[in-house]
Amino acid sequence: MGRMIFVVGNSRSGTTMLGRVLGGHPEVFTFNELHFFEQLWNAGREPEPIGHKPAVTLAANLLTIQRDGYFAKRNPGAYLDEAGTLVDAIASPITPPRVFATFMENEAARHGKAIGCDQTPRNLYYLHELLELYPDARAVVIVRDPRDVLLSQKNRWKRRRLGAEGTPRFNALRTWAGYHPITISLLWRSGVRAGDRLADHGRLTPVRFEDLLAEPEKQVRMLCDRLDIPFDPAMLEVPRIGSSHETDRPTETGLDPAAAGRWRHGGLTPTEIAVCQRIAGDGITRHGYDIEKVSPPLGSLVFCRLTWVLKSGLALVLNLRRSKSLVEALRRRLGG
Repeated sequence: MGRMIFVVGNSRSGTTMLGRVLGGHPEVFTFNELHFFEQLWNAGREPEPIGHKPAVTLAANLLTIQRDGYFAKRNPGAYLDEAGTLVDAIASPITPPRVFATFMENEAARHGKAIGCDQTPRNLYYLHELLELYPDARAVVIVRDPRDVLLSQKNRWKRRRLGAEGTPRFNALRTWAGYHPITISLLWRSGVRAGDRLADHGRLTPVRFEDLLAEPEKQVRMLCDRLDIPFDPAMLEVPRIGSSHETDRPTETGLDPAAAGRWRHGGLTPTEIAVCQRIAGDGITRHGYDIEKVSPPLGSLVFCRLTWVLKSGLALVLNLRRSKSLVEALRRRLGG
């Protein structure tokens, strides 16, 4: 199997930005978010052999996600011939993880690259399986201050008007429904714990979002050393797009240090900050962030809990089709 890099972390922690950094390397091809683990294959099960037809269907789905975009209407039928050729090259037994690895290798080679990089954030919850399934794979876990994650998630539904015109309106609604300070803080805590459990693994590299922005060359050189690839200055010339706070600036390049600590300049209520710090406090201090003293009104805290019940129910309904097994997905997130 070809070499692979998995960039993982909580949503809005900088996985896309870091994927672009790595994709600027002459040997690395960064994919769209593929969501293979959880949406296309239930990683909670042992890999079992599958027939030629389901393997071709799986490969065709991966091709349409990569070529047409994650949010585009999927048309796997347009890629069946190419998918069939891909599957024919896989030695028996054919399993979903082998189909995924072959797809990654072939697609990277198609772009003249030797290493495929998957930047799907939720792979954070499947790190153990990834490293077990792919002995040559490396993983990078990026951690960001949860209060900045909270602020970014709070504004994420606005991405359509900030440059992401291809984002469906339904996804904007789903994102709005998914935001609540309790939900996002719980997810940050479980995600960080999932990464911390494997922090000493020889093929995993943790990096803080804030350190990457403060010392980009130093941090990227460190990553290159860990990933066993030579540093290339072009890796630092990434376009400034994808923010939840400002319009995309694709003509401007470089990592923007202003993206760190935005929560300190407004956008979160004292209640949101207090809730986040109470839930995620151990991870906040463990990863070198400071706790801020806030005194939210009691009534606001009570209202926050009440709205959490309502919004969680709506978010659950809107996300029913985003995983092969909802029970398995929830178990991994709540297990942290």
